[in-house]
Amino acid sequence: MRSFPLSSDRFDRRTFGQRFGLALIFVLLMLALALLSDRFLTPANLTNILRQTAINGIISAGMTLVILTGGIDLSVGSVLALAVTIGAALMKQGWPVEVSVLAALATGAGLGCINGLLITLARIPPFIVTLGMLTMARGLTLMYTQGQPITGFPAAFRWIGTGEIAGIPVPIVLMLLVFIAGGIFLYRTSYGLYIYLLGDNPTAARLTGVPVNRITVLVYTISGFCAALAGLILIARLDSAQPTIGLGYELNAIAAVVVGGASFSGGEGGLAGTLLGALLIETLNNGLNLLNVSSLWEQVVKGVVIALALLLYRAISPRNSR
Repeated sequence: MRSFPLSSDRFDRRTFGQRFGLALIFVLLMLALALLSDRFLTPANLTNILRQTAINGIISAGMTLVILTGGIDLSVGSVLALAVTIGAALMKQGWPVEVSVLAALATGAGLGCINGLLITLARIPPFIVTLGMLTMARGLTLMYTQGQPITGFPAAFRWIGTGEIAGIPVPIVLMLLVFIAGGIFLYRTSYGLYIYLLGDNPTAARLTGVPVNRITVLVYTISGFCAALAGLILIARLDSAQPTIGLGYELNAIAAVVVGGASFSGGEGGLAGTLLGALLIETLNNGLNLLNVSSLWEQVVKGVVIALALLLYRAISPRNSR
């Protein structure tokens, strides 16, 4: 008799945790920071958090698709650097802004496509392929720039990093568009279903007719495209393309996806969780700055808080082991 309500409680707890657990943790973090700093909940600061989230958020959107297939993309930071360096160099040589932007996006997508082709055709594990691309793309960036930054971009280009649309900063608008388009792609097309099937069981997906190679190449291409787009927003804001730009961005993106509830084994997670994960990480960064936490301790505190958030999320949203 008592087994029925107990089972129902567990089901309700799991359902609640999966749908609202991360949002609850995010709200608790915001409440804590609001109590600790009277500057946190100001409109200017909240807008700044969203603006800062845009870069990692866009990269994380592409990373989500990759991780959903059971893969990993360690090259996004270096792909970002090489793509924006090419775009920046073209602008400095007098090419139209539109052509330069398209060249940067095509470079990012092309490098991602190469990752996907090596994984599918050469049967090399994603970790090895993208680690190699990380090194190669960074080396090409340093060679191309000779270690020197490229600065001074046209105002028309800088608008994507500093402009506003109806009072909303353009980076925030672009991030929202990326997640809306990604949501439609992932949840309203057959390709999204294929991505989840591929991550859940690659063998079964192949046997049921899922175009595994095509889907794999597609998700890595999208990941490279997102990295290039985020990089363009970043250099437009800074008015500078440094050869070291993007260092460590792959770790931030992976962290946002994992904090958002995705599983490295694939087939579990989604873009809504990734967006919340990216917001949580950037909110934490912002809060640590407002509280004047020493840079020597900032990474330690950030790591501890993220680990505690993950433990709390797992406690709220228990899952069966895969």
